Amino acid sequence: MALSENEVLAGLAEIVAEETGIAASDVVGPKSFTDDLDIDSLSMMTIVTLAEEKFGVRIPDEDVKDLVTVQDAVAFIAKAQS
Repeated sequence: MALSENEVLAGLAEIVAEETGIAASDVVGPKSFTDDLDIDSLSMMTIVTLAEEKFGVRIPDEDVKDLVTVQDAVAFIAKAQS
């Protein structure tokens, strides 16, 4: 069963918090991974890998560059689950 976008956001926020030390409450939809959350490309790839494992989805490398905001990632994961 696919998770809701809110459930995906909560899970993604946990992953970001564990990987970067950023408070999960700061990981919200409109925030940019690089500009607002200051996540570098290496951390982003780790987050992507952990998200793939947690949500059982595949996020191709060529799609990662399009995941600019937290909401972009949430929407991609939610769609990929269905």
